[in-house]
Amino acid sequence: MENQDFEFEKLERKLRKAVWNAIEDYKMIEDGDKIMVCLSGGKDSYTMLDILMHIQQNGKYSFEIIAVNLDQKQPDFPEHILPEYLSRVGVPFKIIERDTYTIVKEKTPEGKTLCTLCSRLRRGTLYTAAKELGATKIALGHHREDIIETFFLNLFFSGKMEAMPAKYKTDNQEHIVIRPLAFCKEKEIEKYSVAKAYPIIPCNLCGSQQNMQRQVIKKMLENWEKEYTDRTEVIFNALKNVSPSHLLDKDLYDFEGFMSLVKDKGVTEKCD
Repeated sequence: MENQDFEFEKLERKLRKAVWNAIEDYKMIEDGDKIMVCLSGGKDSYTMLDILMHIQQNGKYSFEIIAVNLDQKQPDFPEHILPEYLSRVGVPFKIIERDTYTIVKEKTPEGKTLCTLCSRLRRGTLYTAAKELGATKIALGHHREDIIETFFLNLFFSGKMEAMPAKYKTDNQEHIVIRPLAFCKEKEIEKYSVAKAYPIIPCNLCGSQQNMQRQVIKKMLENWEKEYTDRTEVIFNALKNVSPSHLLDKDLYDFEGFMSLVKDKGVTEKCD
């Protein structure tokens, strides 16, 4: 039992440090913030809320937390679980009820992924809630693997090099979205979630679909990790270590201006 307690404390410290580093690196939190923590009932959002509450109580920043859940009216959704849990841990919360489930099922063609429309409707509802609540930041529970998987999805299927930013402004510039778990590993979140015995609520919408491309990418990464230990760690570090001049995006790097500068200075550049 003592060894189990030690391992849990070690894991807890590791996750808290990862969240803290992400917050510091990307300046996610400021004094006076009111952070709307989006809680789905999954392992990631529970862990995010738990660690943000710890930082609120022990960190150097003074900020408010309000947990928000969107009840999308999925069949058999256990409506009592989140209010009971949030009341027990003592965090202010708001449950929003919107029947996006019916809309997604009606509008999505047979065989197509439900996630695109579902996330768009969910995002719009949460942005509206953030404005009504006066939230200065919106916290989402995406972790390291989510970011890497998104990178490969965009690379393989959209023809662009883009992942999930740790912090960004919405298109209308009204909201700042943060991902405090950006540096956290999914496997460690899973272990932490099991140890904390969170009342997990499965998603019966996207989770019910087979052979989604994200699952294909996830399996690919898992296979790579088995063959090459720490491959995922290397990929993640690469996303933080970009060389714009060694890519081909003319909007990202001034190739024309660079060549003019080289000619003006009479410099001969040797490429690798």
